[in-house]
Amino acid sequence: MKHFSSPLLVLFSFALFLSCKKEKEELVPISEWTYAQNYYLENITKSIQYLDSLKVEGFDGKNAKNLFKEARIAFKKAEPYATYLNPDVGHRANGPALPIFKEDNNKVLKPVGFQKIEESIYEGETSKADYEEELYITKGLLINLQSNIEKRELNPQRFFIATHQQLFRIVSLAIAGFDTPVSHLGISETAISLESLYEIYQHSIQYIIKDKNSKLDTDFQNHIEKAVKFIEDNPDFDTFDRYTFTREYFNPIMRNWVDIRKTSDLWEPVDTEPFNFDAPTFFEKNAFNSNFFMPNVNKNPTDKQIELGKKLFFDTNLSANGLMACATCHNPDKAYADGMAANSDNNGKPLGRNTPTLINSAFQQSFFWDGRSETILDQISSVFTNKDEFNTNVHEFSSEILKDSTYNKLFKDAFGSISTRNTDVIKAISSYVSELNGFNSKFDQNMRAEVDTYTDEEKLGYNLFMGKALCATCHFIPLTNGTVPPFFGETEKEVIGVPETATNKSLDDDLGFYWKYGSPLHKGMFKTVTVRNSALTAPYMHNGVYETLEEVLNFYNLGGGGGMGFELEHQTLPFDELNLTESEQKAIIAFLKTLNDTDVESY
Repeated sequence: MKHFSSPLLVLFSFALFLSCKKEKEELVPISEWTYAQNYYLENITKSIQYLDSLKVEGFDGKNAKNLFKEARIAFKKAEPYATYLNPDVGHRANGPALPIFKEDNNKVLKPVGFQKIEESIYEGETSKADYEEELYITKGLLINLQSNIEKRELNPQRFFIATHQQLFRIVSLAIAGFDTPVSHLGISETAISLESLYEIYQHSIQYIIKDKNSKLDTDFQNHIEKAVKFIEDNPDFDTFDRYTFTREYFNPIMRNWVDIRKTSDLWEPVDTEPFNFDAPTFFEKNAFNSNFFMPNVNKNPTDKQIELGKKLFFDTNLSANGLMACATCHNPDKAYADGMAANSDNNGKPLGRNTPTLINSAFQQSFFWDGRSETILDQISSVFTNKDEFNTNVHEFSSEILKDSTYNKLFKDAFGSISTRNTDVIKAISSYVSELNGFNSKFDQNMRAEVDTYTDEEKLGYNLFMGKALCATCHFIPLTNGTVPPFFGETEKEVIGVPETATNKSLDDDLGFYWKYGSPLHKGMFKTVTVRNSALTAPYMHNGVYETLEEVLNFYNLGGGGGMGFELEHQTLPFDELNLTESEQKAIIAFLKTLNDTDVESY
């Protein structure tokens, strides 16, 4: 890594403050953001220029891959601020090469962006006209980002949030190959992102940190250099040791960065982002801000509301026939699932789909397998009104539960009075469910370097999960669900081609998310659920078709339904076989077992 020697642009201003006792002079740090803003602007402009060069070169030109690489390097340098200012445009410019469904007019847009251009250049399966259209639209997206950088002044809040987001991209997306699934440039781009961060740091706030804590400044530089050296020494995508990189190289940088932000005293974190900005790594028990994911009417639940919600969770009197409770399907002894392919409805007949775990379920932006509820409150309300489940009215309070006199005090403590509508009941239950969070598994403790108990097989499993097996390109680390980092505003749904039975002979006929728009793009599409506690929540898939993790790994290894020969024009899972060996599949399962954590009421 280079040692930069440019003159510091950080200034100090002196502010005179009068107190009631005496006048005193304080030294107030003022950061200079001109260099950083120009850096982001210059690099997004460079990326646009490289796209112009790619048009001239053609997708099959001998220099196309190199020009593409340079376009991406420039984009990665501009990405933190560019995508902070416009997340939707940033994601489209660098998101998956999949068709985009427009909910406002039901139109399906062709895939565009860097990942689509990557496919065209590296795989060559395109036409000159399609390739130039991809470049034209992607250039338009980058021009939009460029315009935002020009118009919106960088300040401490924007800088620290944008940097936090970029650091999350590194640990969850870049090293998993999400950005560059064909070229696998994500490993080398991680070094670019880290060096870029250090350069911006040098020209903005380093002076403040050196003055206040010179050791922190030195540690940060050393950790950046060591991480970049590790990447340079281990450039191969398939063999890159993501476990060691994250635990031993990235996390020290992350801890330094949190300390740098605090030491700078330039910005106090806000409560409107998905992160806990004070968490020293992304693997802490409290790394995420659960309030971000909760509906506005149910943020910051009180201990009394949670206590009431817990009691209601187990109460069968909430259902019309007095036989079903939340815990009927979400049993704490079974990791808040039920161990069945499908539980029974209120008439003893099988329900339509498998019961997922509730642990960490708050960290989603859609609920149910088919995504029909957008909030946790909507999800619980749907259970109340479902004729096959509770079969009750949300607005009619069940007086049956008040036969238990302890509810009188619980409701008064939680809401100030005894409720007359089930809406308070639903709020209380959602408050309880939102606290069922488990981030203290063997995996988490090892990633935080609190213990050193991972076996070689478990390390291999994690590296395969993050690399060759492509698991983490849908099950994003560390939540391992489909809620897309670093903005966490969407929970992905996928078409993977789940079979009707474990014989893998025919496609299941459940249409999933197709219910909402009737678009062929959505046939058989289901939400990506967490794989935390998956070793405890068999059977698997939306229909409970597979009894074992071995069967699940085999399904993915074959390329999903498309790889098994099912007709799936819009499968979002790659059709190609993963070519995982038996020992590699066993290693992934060993890793998945380290994600178990059901001690969720101790936090």
